[in-house]
Amino acid sequence: MADIRDFIAKRAADFFEVGDLGNLGIGLPTLVANYLPPEKNVLLHSENGFIGIGPTPEEGKEDKDIVNAGGMPVTYVPGAMAFDSAFSFALARGGHVDVSVLGALEVDERGDLANWFVPGKLVPGMGGAMDLVVGAKKVIIAMEHTQRDGSPKILKKCKLPLTAVGVVNFIVTELGVMEVAKEGIVLRELAPGVTVEDIQAKTEATLIIPENVGVMNG
Repeated sequence: MADIRDFIAKRAADFFEVGDLGNLGIGLPTLVANYLPPEKNVLLHSENGFIGIGPTPEEGKEDKDIVNAGGMPVTYVPGAMAFDSAFSFALARGGHVDVSVLGALEVDERGDLANWFVPGKLVPGMGGAMDLVVGAKKVIIAMEHTQRDGSPKILKKCKLPLTAVGVVNFIVTELGVMEVAKEGIVLRELAPGVTVEDIQAKTEATLIIPENVGVMNG
């Protein structure tokens, strides 16, 4: 399998449709920009005030004045536009973002999301996550399946302070693709070589297993 983070990002990129306006959270989700086919004409929004994020710049070709909301170097695509933060958040809050891809600390079977705060630890803050997950038409969580200590991130009920309630539509990890439905979390695809037993063993929530489970593209 390719690098785990790229494997996840590549699959998350498949959720974008032609002409979508998307937003990518900091960390792993920013890699999605590298896997969006040009023919889809997807435009990416950044909370710090522009539309038109391109792929990650080559090493040594970064421009310190072109960064995403997390302060990481990015590129512009032709036709990119810049604006102030008020306009940027009006886009997010007004329902104009089609797809938002974010990481998570915890997700639960109701689609609740916790991705901004761990009690007792210094964190940079929520950023635009609350606005983006509430305003976006589709919310994709792209993350590694477990915490660093091996404990589950996909829970029956989130334990950490919530970013938003009932907003998550899909979860993409190195083990599979899951859909958050009214009845719970449905397993839609498994990564090559991963079994239902493998993914369930690393998931606290009880996965709903349909008759046909697809194979995740890597």
